Amino acid sequence: MARHAARYVCQQCGSVHPRWVGRCESCGAWNSIVEEADTPIPGGLGKKKTSTKTRNIEFLPLSGQEPAPPRRQSGIAEFDRVCGGGLVPGSALLVGGDPGIGKSTLLLQVTAKLAQKPGSRCVYISGEEAIDQIRMRASRLGLEQAPVQLATATDLRSILSALDQDADDTAPTLAIIDSIQTLYAEGLESAPGTVGQVRACSGELIRLAKRKGFTLVLVGHVTKDGTIAGPKVLEHMVDTVLYFEGERGHQFRILRTVKNRFGATDEIGVFEMTDGGLAEVSNPSALFLAERQGSLAGSAVFAGIEGTRPVLVEIQALVAPSSLGTPRRATVGWDSSRLAMVIAVLEARGGLSFAGHDIYLNVAGGLRVAEPAADLAAAAALISALSGHPVPQETVTFGEIGLSGEVRPVGQFEARTKEALKLGFSRAFSPRQRLRSKPTQGTVGSLEHRDIAHIQDLISLLRDEIPSPSKRTTTRGNS
Repeated sequence: MARHAARYVCQQCGSVHPRWVGRCESCGAWNSIVEEADTPIPGGLGKKKTSTKTRNIEFLPLSGQEPAPPRRQSGIAEFDRVCGGGLVPGSALLVGGDPGIGKSTLLLQVTAKLAQKPGSRCVYISGEEAIDQIRMRASRLGLEQAPVQLATATDLRSILSALDQDADDTAPTLAIIDSIQTLYAEGLESAPGTVGQVRACSGELIRLAKRKGFTLVLVGHVTKDGTIAGPKVLEHMVDTVLYFEGERGHQFRILRTVKNRFGATDEIGVFEMTDGGLAEVSNPSALFLAERQGSLAGSAVFAGIEGTRPVLVEIQALVAPSSLGTPRRATVGWDSSRLAMVIAVLEARGGLSFAGHDIYLNVAGGLRVAEPAADLAAAAALISALSGHPVPQETVTFGEIGLSGEVRPVGQFEARTKEALKLGFSRAFSPRQRLRSKPTQGTVGSLEHRDIAHIQDLISLLRDEIPSPSKRTTTRGNS
């Protein structure tokens, strides 16, 4: 019997090594190299082609004669928004998130909603739960009467045989695989969840979905770093990558698009975890600011943009005296290195002193903000926390801070101000906008706008509320 050659594959990045090593040279991960047998899968799955026969390739014009197939509306508006307007037939989606965050609950709700539409056949295949467990969740969500077809399987060949029917009209409209790390192909000797198994199973399922024209949704586990487990090539194989995120202590859940071949990226859908499942939040700004209390020091409202949607969130800061030799700097929902930069600019260019103080920064509501436009709001919250006096009420703030103290303009100014007006805000602190024929200082609609060109302009606007620093050595002229 011929002996199959073994190879050593990194379970983090998928790189192949000739022998076992403790640290992967490609990604630097430790103890991630696993031995896998280089064995072809019987029946053609992963089997190497030995024939030299080639076929001609037909080139087609860019403008097709047939219209694109319409998107399938799932019935959950926030989910359709994240997908770019609905589910595309023949596409593959990858959904990742922390354990217990609500991935299975969300996908079961989407499947039940779509299955109730005429002509839809939805399949939910679970490799982690039994049929009775899925039925218990459906009963808790009030979806036990939805015409969803359930199955539990982990064998790839059985799943492909069930989905690949002879007639196209019997193919499913939507197929959920929960999760891809539990599937295995018999021809591969590696364990389920390894790079070889995930790559082979995903490739066969995606090829079948594109050939039969149904939408495939794969659920992926995440690592301790928050990234989807398995080879990085898995994210390149699918058409859309969604992350379901949120803090365990908050009832809000954010579904975020990080890749979408058929729509905008960085789009978010907001859900609220309730006793009856995940409820859509059509106006997340009002929900994030519902518990906000006015006239509190260390609080500023940031007008941000998530994908195509303007979202207003509260940024909270706490500056407290520290007895430690190295004061603490902690953030929740924001980049810690960005906080260190803003503090350094306030000290070097604004003349403020945060020495000997612990600093905590929090984005209320469990939302993660990655937009540089939040710099000015974070600076306003820090100044307010240091002085002990609140930022003026009904004021939104946005702008990017540079290392020399200048405040740079950000995009989608009108969308941010319109959202602020809709929620009752009357004032905005932001940098001067480019390509505007009239000065920004004054009133935009019914929103009073104050131009912030430098970090000292923000300090000057709040000067009546901020005690003078004991030692101001830097002025705007020498910055």
